[in-house]
Amino acid sequence: MSRLETNLIHTGKEFNTTKSVVTPIYQTSTYLADGDLAAYIHAATEPKHPEFYHRHGNPTNSQVAAILAKLEKTEDALVLATGMAAISTAILAIVKSGDHIVVQNAHYSGSTLFFNDFLADYGITITRVDQCNNQAFLNAIQENTKLLYIETPSNPNLNITDLAFIGQLGKDKGITTMVDNTFASPINQTPKDFGIDIVIHSATKYLGGHSDLTAGAVCGTKEYINKVWRRSLVLGASLSPFDSWLLLRGLKTLALRVDQINKNALALAQYLNSHKAIKKVIYVGLPNHAQYELAKSQMKGFTGMLCIEVAGNNEEEEFKNAQTILGNLRIFVNAASLGGVESLVVHPASMWGSHHSKEQKETSGITRGMLRISVGIEHIDDIIADWEQAISKL
Repeated sequence: MSRLETNLIHTGKEFNTTKSVVTPIYQTSTYLADGDLAAYIHAATEPKHPEFYHRHGNPTNSQVAAILAKLEKTEDALVLATGMAAISTAILAIVKSGDHIVVQNAHYSGSTLFFNDFLADYGITITRVDQCNNQAFLNAIQENTKLLYIETPSNPNLNITDLAFIGQLGKDKGITTMVDNTFASPINQTPKDFGIDIVIHSATKYLGGHSDLTAGAVCGTKEYINKVWRRSLVLGASLSPFDSWLLLRGLKTLALRVDQINKNALALAQYLNSHKAIKKVIYVGLPNHAQYELAKSQMKGFTGMLCIEVAGNNEEEEFKNAQTILGNLRIFVNAASLGGVESLVVHPASMWGSHHSKEQKETSGITRGMLRISVGIEHIDDIIADWEQAISKL
């Protein structure tokens, strides 16, 4: 049986029917029928057929999906145009009007908007719980609960959800479980090992890894992925051939990139954790993280994501100091997104200001002095030196 690094490069090669070593970009919207009516009918009706019409499938999409299914240890996978396309389509393949979903207090802002605004309009109710409290999930279950939706580590506060507990709870109650595994990546965490049914990703992030594409992925049983595919046909968020090719290219180096990112993030977290200008460092790989032991039990690596809260005499000074550091970083670019080879940093309270109320930000642990950091693959000495010079401007 091949190892992970080998699978990233060689899985799904059967979908490349050319003699090209690198899978070509199938830049076409439709495919010729061979004159065999039965074969044409099969192509038109088989889920994800790679050579009928692009909204149905694409050979490169099929290869990417095969890799992701193997990475996440699921039967099948489907790739879509964005992470939000994956999240929304995956959920809409499960719930209908009158159903109930249990979610966390802290989620990616796009997911929160989908829960708050979209699903409510269609008669689907939501209960939010503290993801650190297993009993809260159990207490939130209702007779019409159809989905337990979690995200671990969560964005941006890096709380951990107990995957084994949620997986077993779903099995005991007959409720589908779904996890957003974007922050961890399948290199650091495989939720299927803990009984989770469905895994989703914003493939824009670690899976693509070069900040040059948008994509999403849904991984699950073949039966479920067929349902998601049918939803995707009418919702229409197909992944473009070029973005699919870029994603395939990015996946080849995923293990190498994430390994280096993990090492860099831990070193930076340790440096910032000892700095007097930093009030708090939130990184799941530090022993002072409240859920460090849980993280160790379900993660193989601790990701490149961390948050810091900048010190100050009051909230306004903390905000001002965070802005000073943000404005003086040179290697770390102030830009949305995460998981790329380059290091990024954002101010969550500003970035999500229009998406979250004051109460929602407080519940999610977002403070005005907080900075969310996505560590890249630059040399660690340069990474730390960049923070040293930025902090020195305070």
